[in-house]
Amino acid sequence: MTPQQAFGTAADLIEGYAPEMVRLQRELVAQNAVGPVNHGPGEQAKGAVYQSWLEGLDLHLEHEDAPDDRVEGGKRPNILAYTREQGPRLWIIGHLDVVPPGEMGLWYTDPFTLTEDGDRLFGRGTSDDHQALVMGYFAAKARQEVKEKTGFVSRVGLGIMAVSDEETGSAMGLQYVLKRRPELFSAQDLIVIPDAGNAAGTLIEVAEKSMLWLKFRVIGRQVHASRPHIGKNALSGGARLIIALEELAREFDYEDPLFNPPYSTFPPTKKEPNVPNVNTIPGEDVFYLDCRVLPRYPLDQVIGAARRIASQVAAQQDLEIRVEPVYRKESAPGTSPQAPVVKALQAGVEAVRGRPAQPGGIGGGTVAVFLRRLGLPAAVWMGDPDTAHQPNEYCLLSDLVADTKVLAHISMMGG
Repeated sequence: MTPQQAFGTAADLIEGYAPEMVRLQRELVAQNAVGPVNHGPGEQAKGAVYQSWLEGLDLHLEHEDAPDDRVEGGKRPNILAYTREQGPRLWIIGHLDVVPPGEMGLWYTDPFTLTEDGDRLFGRGTSDDHQALVMGYFAAKARQEVKEKTGFVSRVGLGIMAVSDEETGSAMGLQYVLKRRPELFSAQDLIVIPDAGNAAGTLIEVAEKSMLWLKFRVIGRQVHASRPHIGKNALSGGARLIIALEELAREFDYEDPLFNPPYSTFPPTKKEPNVPNVNTIPGEDVFYLDCRVLPRYPLDQVIGAARRIASQVAAQQDLEIRVEPVYRKESAPGTSPQAPVVKALQAGVEAVRGRPAQPGGIGGGTVAVFLRRLGLPAAVWMGDPDTAHQPNEYCLLSDLVADTKVLAHISMMGG
């Protein structure tokens, strides 16, 4: 049997997997895997569900769990399942953890109960990142069934990795695995991370912006709201600071067409509570900026500019303002658009979706950065309706089927 014939057989099998794909999504969504940083229980329950599916595959299965006494059981699961043949592997890497649902009133359905609406599968994590877990499992299942039916053996191996802690830095996820098991990967591997893309399934992410989260603590003087003249209103000062920080976008204004959007972004996001009652002038106000910075700008330069702007507002408003970086991740050198994994994805997308795929950059952060820092060319890709972190998150069943076929194409054709 030729690789092309093997792929045809796999594609037919994958078409029939759609009901099982929905079932796996349903079981994954039902497990709240919000990490402890966001006051969640962690990934153990979801990892157990996913492992129960993987155990039915002819893959070597092991764990590289990270210790964490904040969660029940004291560890964060990192599940590794792979073939043991010598030579390059197709690695499919997804993450188990999810972000919190956010404001529950914005959800039309229970975020931890899968809801089907035509082609759409609603629930927290369906896209970010169950899509990767489902694709990985069924690509491996198709590969195994093709081998059992026809005897076809691909010239590339296969590996699936389901990691924890992606949403809050990956120190207990892929970073932990890479430190403990660097021998798992080689520069010849085809590493695919289904964690971002576009609706057409044609964006192959090869570069990411740097990430920087800044915390601003505005300190004034709390007083009764009827006597604002003797106090120092930290909320008012914080509002002025938010407006002043718009200068960052003007100062770091370079545009790179590889990225979408092509410029650095600096939106204010989270705000901590201040006073609990209306009739008190707050003496402290805390908010955060989420900065996604083009690789040409060092993050220290951005931090310096933010502190300069904060000092100016503090002087103008007679306040104290402290600026603290709470998370930073410098971008890594991008994956070459000519890398074998990019070419393999382009061939697979063309074969399955009938349209050309192109390399590009994103502002979101993925675990690809940790692989790229080690000189391992990784590509981030999937069909993505762009609902991650939103209320009413969903993925498309048609994307699950099509994208699993693309991975099967790589697995059968060998890249």
